[in-house]
Amino acid sequence: MENRTCEAQRSQGPGTSGVRKRKASKGALEQSSGDSNGTVDVSGRQSANGTSQQWLQRGTHCPNGQGGRTVYTLILVIILSFSTRLYKILEPPHICWDETHFGKMGSYYINRTFFFDVHPPLGKMLIGLAGYLTGYDGTFPFIKPGDKYENHNYWGMRGFCAGLGSCLPPFAFVAVQELSGSPSAALISSGLLIFDTGFVTLSQYILLDPVLMFFIMASVLSMVKFHAHKHRPFSLSWWSWLLLTGVNLSGALGVKFVGLFIILLVGIKTALDLWDLLGDLTLSLVDFGKHLLARVFGLILLPLFLYITIFAVHFVILNKSGPGDGFFSSSFQSRLVGNNLHNASMPEYLAYGSTVTVKNLRIAGGYLHSHWHLYPEGVGAHQQQVTTYLHKDYNNLWLVKKQHHTDDPTGEAPDLVRHGDVIRLEHKETTRNLHSHLHEAPLTKKHLQVTGYGLNGTGDTNDLWVIEVCGGRKGDLVKVLRSKVRILHQSTGCVLYSSGKTLPKWGWEQVEVSCSPYHKDTPNSQWNIEDHINPKLPNISFAVLKPSFLEILLESHIVMIRGNSGLKPKDNEINSKPWHWPINYQGLRFSGVNETDYRVYLLGNPVIWWLNLLCLGLYVVMAFVAAASIQRGFNLDSKRRGHCGVLMRGGGMLFLGWLLHYLPFYTMGRILYYHHYFPAMLFSSMLTGITLDTLLQNTDLLFKPALAQHLQRGGQTLLLAAILYSFYLFHPLSYGMRGPLAHDPSSPMAKLRWMDSWEF
Repeated sequence: MENRTCEAQRSQGPGTSGVRKRKASKGALEQSSGDSNGTVDVSGRQSANGTSQQWLQRGTHCPNGQGGRTVYTLILVIILSFSTRLYKILEPPHICWDETHFGKMGSYYINRTFFFDVHPPLGKMLIGLAGYLTGYDGTFPFIKPGDKYENHNYWGMRGFCAGLGSCLPPFAFVAVQELSGSPSAALISSGLLIFDTGFVTLSQYILLDPVLMFFIMASVLSMVKFHAHKHRPFSLSWWSWLLLTGVNLSGALGVKFVGLFIILLVGIKTALDLWDLLGDLTLSLVDFGKHLLARVFGLILLPLFLYITIFAVHFVILNKSGPGDGFFSSSFQSRLVGNNLHNASMPEYLAYGSTVTVKNLRIAGGYLHSHWHLYPEGVGAHQQQVTTYLHKDYNNLWLVKKQHHTDDPTGEAPDLVRHGDVIRLEHKETTRNLHSHLHEAPLTKKHLQVTGYGLNGTGDTNDLWVIEVCGGRKGDLVKVLRSKVRILHQSTGCVLYSSGKTLPKWGWEQVEVSCSPYHKDTPNSQWNIEDHINPKLPNISFAVLKPSFLEILLESHIVMIRGNSGLKPKDNEINSKPWHWPINYQGLRFSGVNETDYRVYLLGNPVIWWLNLLCLGLYVVMAFVAAASIQRGFNLDSKRRGHCGVLMRGGGMLFLGWLLHYLPFYTMGRILYYHHYFPAMLFSSMLTGITLDTLLQNTDLLFKPALAQHLQRGGQTLLLAAILYSFYLFHPLSYGMRGPLAHDPSSPMAKLRWMDSWEF
């Protein structure tokens, strides 16, 4: 009776429709099993013998000790997971790979120093908090990989990441158990994650990946648990899992923008659930509206509020000027203590006769700059160089003059510069005018050269520029800090442009300035007035000009997105390809290069990764067979219908999760790394557990029941043995290697270098 009841329980599958009757038949999946002893149909309706549906939907509570064994198995999974992640957590005692970035950023939070990163701030904030609470004082410089930590306390930050990484296998166990009703499927899935060397390695260092994957898996788990409580709508547990799903979604997005993929998965699942509810004729439209509003609050409004709160805390903590200032606008910088714009005062509107600095608005855009040095022979006209320069400098100062050489009468308030005015910009130090002509720019093809020309403010008509406020109209005033402006050359019609390209040594490796014939609005062709000196105008406090919270929130996202898309491979840096990842083609060096070094190499356990790849194809075949069987109306018993439901609902959700976390990388133009695949690997591993367990459960289709049961147990044992033995072979990749490199026949790792692309 135990097996039959558990099979009935399993036959519900995820995505069951609850106790309400549908307005139309859902096909064979909703037919009664016809079992004389009374079981449940796949839609989850109460069985003929009156068994409680609420009990039946609890996939981990079977009679006769089945639930107890599941609990003991989960405890074993937790112990193994934490043991494998915390083992040798302090080794090596030096910076490994991206610890140099994220450890440093944790230090910035402790010191309240502003910095720029292409990812949202939650992960770095949590790492900094973990360091602070465990005694780290934020003084270690994190300069480069290999630098020893010496007496600095780094175990708290590593331990925090390892703790979150240790939660992944238990989360997978509970989620798969809930989706499939099978403890063996849950054990396979969690085992794949526990004994994968890649997940172990990623979890042991100060990185964002374990933090991100914790929130992704927590989102999956809470979504599945919420769905399991659908028969108790608006109960305390129902609300708890719904709100927890929203909290975890905000956490995933707050660590990396990859969190958008899990948000999309939850959104699709929620839309399908609402569609099912809309088809329930016993549910009034008022009740349906309540369901809709509850999900809008829990899965949209709450995550959005928490996500914005993360940035509010981020801006409050990081209030001191730091290395990230130059990536942001002048108005943004004015709020940072220690920045030259903080608490400064100057005239609000640009005027003729003012001395100004002009800042480009692209990421890390510098200041319009000139100096006495000339362009070399053969590089356009042999005139004075004009560049952009990232640092504050006297050579960044320019005088704003009218197109005709007329000055305002002494003592009178100067005229203000307006949208559409024709101006001259005279370099303060060299007295030469900003100038362009039909010579080619030094680096950017089809652009014109920009130079300094003339003497003491005298020049020619090629010194005239039209100033335009982006989005403005003729006559609009130019606001200091706040207005984005374009500066167009009157004679040629081109627009002043900072290409971002670094000039050779003759240009002091500063950034090229050119005049672009293309008028499309881009940050490269947009500028703002930062410093503004004019003794004839009243100064106002920068407190008036400081941007609002929503403005700095929007700007920070624009800068992050541009920075993310602008990540390109460095010299001699290998750009990993998405097709490399599922086949485990190439790993990443975390620590050490030479045979005397303590070496750590990020590479997934090849047995597990190739098994997952095989099961992706196997799942597609099995799901197709299941769907075709139901569509053709085959007379399936309750066990087969249950397996079909698990494959198409639970397996389908996991397969969609894998697709959403993998396929988008093919469209990305930024540099990609091997570790970007690990969120998709979570879904692949859970899908493997369901696929293999379902396959083994159906061996009785080909063999007698007694033999099929032996094959099932043997297959499970053989699978777990293969996973354990492969982890034993490859564990040095995670826990450290010394001695000859793997390409040396005398190396103990030589026989494990199964692919030439593995560089351990």
